[in-house]
Amino acid sequence: MSDIEELHSRIMAAMDRVARGLDDLGSSGGDDADALKQALDDEKTVNAQLTERVRVLGERQEKALAGLEAKATEAAERMQKLDLDLQRLRRANGQLSEACEALRAANAEGVGEPHLINKAMMAELEALRAARAAEVAEADEIIAALTPLLDADAAQPEEAS
Repeated sequence: MSDIEELHSRIMAAMDRVARGLDDLGSSGGDDADALKQALDDEKTVNAQLTERVRVLGERQEKALAGLEAKATEAAERMQKLDLDLQRLRRANGQLSEACEALRAANAEGVGEPHLINKAMMAELEALRAARAAEVAEADEIIAALTPLLDADAAQPEEAS
């Protein structure tokens, strides 16, 4: 019978330890749950902030891309104008060469043709106009390429020495 009482007391002691363990788990489990909920809320907040940052960066990227596309379109238009001016210059120089050749031939024959002189002068004037237009287009292209560099340099703060 003493063995039964000893086993009974051991079982009761074990049951008490289990009950205390469950109480400890219950009380600390609530604290853990609160801590986990707080950590989850914190992570949700951080996730929302990161999502907002990604959205803002996406908008900035879209604006930058749109700006670059606009600049590329402007550059393509300037290059097209420059190409047209250069074609006009080549055509005018070709006409000038033909007029000068005809004028030389007329002078070699000893016949001064006033209309050939006028034609040569008109071709020369057109060549000068075309050359001027090509130079202006080239200058515009150079200015367009240098302006962003100058703006970026002006935007940088002066370093104190």
